[in-house]
Amino acid sequence: MKNNKKKKVIIVGAGLCGSLLAVRLAQRGYEVVVYEKRSDMRNDSNDSGRSINLALSNRGLMALDRVGLRKTVIQDCIPMKGRLIHPLGGETFLSPYSGREDDYINSVSRAGLNILLLNEAEFRDEVTLHFNARIENVDLEKGIVKGSDAVDGKKIEDTADLVVGTDGAGSVVRRSMMSQTTKLLFNYSQDFLRHGYKELSILPKDGGGFKIEKNALHIWPRGHFMIIALPNLDGSFTLTMFHPFEGEVGFNTLDTREKVEQMFNKYYADLLPYIPHYLDEYFENPVGTLGTIKAYPWQAYGKTVIMGDAAHAIVPFYGQGMNASFEDVRVFDDMLNLYGDDFDKLLFEFQEERKDNADAIADLAIDNFYEMRDKVDDDDFMKKRKLEMQLEQTYSNYYSKYSLVTFKPELDYKIAMDLGRKQDALLLKMVQENGDNLDLIIVMSEIEALHKSYNNES
Repeated sequence: MKNNKKKKVIIVGAGLCGSLLAVRLAQRGYEVVVYEKRSDMRNDSNDSGRSINLALSNRGLMALDRVGLRKTVIQDCIPMKGRLIHPLGGETFLSPYSGREDDYINSVSRAGLNILLLNEAEFRDEVTLHFNARIENVDLEKGIVKGSDAVDGKKIEDTADLVVGTDGAGSVVRRSMMSQTTKLLFNYSQDFLRHGYKELSILPKDGGGFKIEKNALHIWPRGHFMIIALPNLDGSFTLTMFHPFEGEVGFNTLDTREKVEQMFNKYYADLLPYIPHYLDEYFENPVGTLGTIKAYPWQAYGKTVIMGDAAHAIVPFYGQGMNASFEDVRVFDDMLNLYGDDFDKLLFEFQEERKDNADAIADLAIDNFYEMRDKVDDDDFMKKRKLEMQLEQTYSNYYSKYSLVTFKPELDYKIAMDLGRKQDALLLKMVQENGDNLDLIIVMSEIEALHKSYNNES
């Protein structure tokens, strides 16, 4: 390993991506200075009302392996084996994520994981953490950040060999790049869904424990809107309403207790026994927006780079937002092995490696929104999922599109998307033409032919 002790890296943003990156760079011997605009969340019991838990899967776990924290993190996770579907007026049923017993995703506390990473970073002598530090401008060519302390107003000015923006969807570092749109040929897009989200909760049983199935992600699909639930370690569940802004069930329409009560009685009556406090939470908790951000380039002048949500914010419907950001850190670490401190080369190769893959998972997340909302209780979709389960149970080399994305971290998101979409189209056509009357050997031979054709094209 090269001697990097004299190199200094400034990280703007101490969320999940930034804190993981700080740990890994410190392990490599870099001097790391982190600036975070928020107060230290370790001293704040209410982290801005942000989502309590997130889905952690193989890609994120691979990155945690890199810093030696996988085993520590997994101890505080709840495995989720599949989606437990609660149809309107029907029987609940489990839709497994995979036909393989060891393939599952994990529910993890966002705050708990972030605190663990911050503690690990602070433990390292190479890392200095600054909170309430509002970075307002980045000199992209010189690696200078400027801002002010939100508490005492003191000016901040600092210089490094490399500035990394992991400051989220509203990234200041990205805005500094946008200020040089013509010079950098900077492209940027922000696309909002016409839906928002609001969080509610299922409390634990009085004596502790879970009121509904613990090891599943629950979905109440209702056509163009839905509620999902993820388990927490204390026995509670975080519920997230995904509703349109407008219309009969829209957040802008549901503005009185009477309207909200009528809507829940009509569409979520089976959920009501578990959420006696839902009306209070509904009016206490804000409505959030759901958007996709794409940008290019991700780097400038061999001095500045963005990653995580700053480069590729996505909607949450594939459970890959955190995993994709963690994968950025792992790939960046791989690039350090290849290029060392040649940041010009490293940053260019990093963005070229990650851009198409980030776009792919962004598009897949939108696809999954419509799947979770509209298709999980559709007959043809359920037949296709049943066939996929049979294939995964029978053939160790078969992976559904979801499994390619979630359980094959060595496979690029872009390849997983392209191959998975082709498989989906083939299997859906088969079940529509033949129903359940399918020979697995014939189906698998068709899939193998598809893979061969795809590999030849690639």
